[in-house]
Amino acid sequence: MKIYIVYNLGQYNHLIHRTLRDLGVESRLIDNTTPLNEIDADGLVIGGGPDIERSGSSIDYVRNLEIPILGICLGHHIIAKAFGGEIGRGSVGGYAEVEVEILRAEEIFEGFPEKIRVWASHMDEVKVMPEGFELMAKSDICSVEAMKHKSKPVFGVQWHPEVYHSQYGEELYRNFIEICRR
Repeated sequence: MKIYIVYNLGQYNHLIHRTLRDLGVESRLIDNTTPLNEIDADGLVIGGGPDIERSGSSIDYVRNLEIPILGICLGHHIIAKAFGGEIGRGSVGGYAEVEVEILRAEEIFEGFPEKIRVWASHMDEVKVMPEGFELMAKSDICSVEAMKHKSKPVFGVQWHPEVYHSQYGEELYRNFIEICRR
């Protein structure tokens, strides 16, 4: 089992790598310009970063890889853009604790309670979900906190489950690992 993390210059990408490693998964940070044919993994996490213009080949990974994909923060936006959704400025910027309502406690949110507190930036967010996606979570400040593709194992979350401040972060990564094993 191998899960690669696309390094999009985000400050928490190394924590994603450490979390997966601590959960017993072979993981590796890869540059966001790594050629598609060099990605030999069972799953891919597209990490956060400063902006979509500096996300290298991340959109191509989402469009062309047939493996489970989890987008974190900027990765969530990349997934939305790759499938035709809209990204825009959030009404609340900067990192803060947010209460998120889990609408579908299944797959990536298997075993989650109805509400969790997470650490997130809403400088940018998904404004319009792409066609073919389902809403998985929302908050009072963001209508698309999490989404999933209806037929592919592709998931996006606005927050950073790998940081200490986010509840159920390790469980989210455990659920993603299980999805990658299927």
